[in-house]
Amino acid sequence: MNASPAPRPADVGSPGSTQDPTSAARSTATTTSAPTTPALDHRAGRWLHHWNPEDPAQWAGAGKAIARRNLGASVFAEFLGFAVWASWSIVVPQLNGVGFQLTVDQMFWLVSVPSLVGAALRLPYTFAVPLFGGRNWTVVSALLLLLPALGLAWASTEPSTPFGVLLAVAALAGVGGGNFASSMANISFFYPEAEKGKALGLNAAGGNLGTAAVQFAVPIVITIGAGVHLERAGLVFVPLVLLAAALAWTRMDNIAGTTSDLGSFAGAARHPHTWILSLVYIGTFGSFIGFSGAFPTLLKSQFPEVGLSIAFLGALVGSVARPLGGMLADRLGGAVVTVASLVAMALGTLGAIVGLRGHSFVLFFLAFMWMFVFTGIGNGSVYRMIPAVFRATAPDTSPAGLLRSRKAAAGCIGIAGAVGALGGFLIPRGFALSNSISGTLQPALWLFIGCYLLLGALTYAVYVGGHRKGRLPVI
Repeated sequence: MNASPAPRPADVGSPGSTQDPTSAARSTATTTSAPTTPALDHRAGRWLHHWNPEDPAQWAGAGKAIARRNLGASVFAEFLGFAVWASWSIVVPQLNGVGFQLTVDQMFWLVSVPSLVGAALRLPYTFAVPLFGGRNWTVVSALLLLLPALGLAWASTEPSTPFGVLLAVAALAGVGGGNFASSMANISFFYPEAEKGKALGLNAAGGNLGTAAVQFAVPIVITIGAGVHLERAGLVFVPLVLLAAALAWTRMDNIAGTTSDLGSFAGAARHPHTWILSLVYIGTFGSFIGFSGAFPTLLKSQFPEVGLSIAFLGALVGSVARPLGGMLADRLGGAVVTVASLVAMALGTLGAIVGLRGHSFVLFFLAFMWMFVFTGIGNGSVYRMIPAVFRATAPDTSPAGLLRSRKAAAGCIGIAGAVGALGGFLIPRGFALSNSISGTLQPALWLFIGCYLLLGALTYAVYVGGHRKGRLPVI
């Protein structure tokens, strides 16, 4: 998943992991506090034993400083992960200018395949933190970013490279998409419930902004001096990745006793609301990541006179708007805000169609900025809905029953994050098929309008309508 306002701390933690019962606190699916906690113990390999952020004495002593130190290094690593994940989105529109002979369909394949791989990696990356330790896995996952970075630097200088090889190199960028899941799972262990929401929100925001940053920086970096040097789009990451790995190695910690909670995913997979919310999340987060990846190529193909210097604005406004979605959901209810966002996205898509028909860059650009804003708002509101839905539909309201509900909600967040990221693949492929069949992008945009309205109607019928009929509280 992505940058986002985290769910309310009392509702749910990070998906997929809990601490061992020998530890004083359970993170991810639930948190339990013991009356007393043994003294915090630092052991070889930067392993923390007896970590319990819910212990006021430990938190006020060394705990808060340790958590903040880990958060800072985590945000930087996740920022780079998203930047590498999105790197092909800004490189692909410029490949033909340096000697490649790519069709529109091939360009959209190169833009979309990193999202497909990133979506597939989100669940295994979540479980890597308890298995290897948060600090250790952050080092490894950061260094893995060298593969797509160096691959991009090599492939972009070889116009004779077969398309299949280019596609494989682009797929490597998907490792950056997995970083979000492991980073969120790890940071959830470090903060008490009262401060977890803010910490996870900051951590997630760092990730989404990486998409905007790479789309802003790469056009500048590759044109410094004479000519266009696309290999710099990959090489620029090398020192940053090494810095991220070094910061993780020297400033982060592993927490002993954490274990993977497969039960939270199993419980979520059996719950019908998991799949409803995952579909809705394709419409919001999937649209954010899909449009972010496709927007530079759309600008290059439809308005080549404009250039790519403003392509980053879409990802930027979508990232900045996401916390607003969470705040609005807290005040108005997540379902209402989500429905409004989907309707607004449909209207924005209609504006983009009008802009294409009249070849009006101003209208096309403003319509997409409108869409990006509401993808961000919708991301925040859906993320807020998940724990509320599972709490409201819990069949057992005893403490044990509510605990199972929170664990299932945590699993749902993990599943929805992976499913939602598929939008990053589906949207560019939709544009490619539309262009191949009709020679224009408009059929794809009409299809997106229909999807947004259907998802809005589904959300309204299940959650808003369910509340009005007395079946559900405000979601």
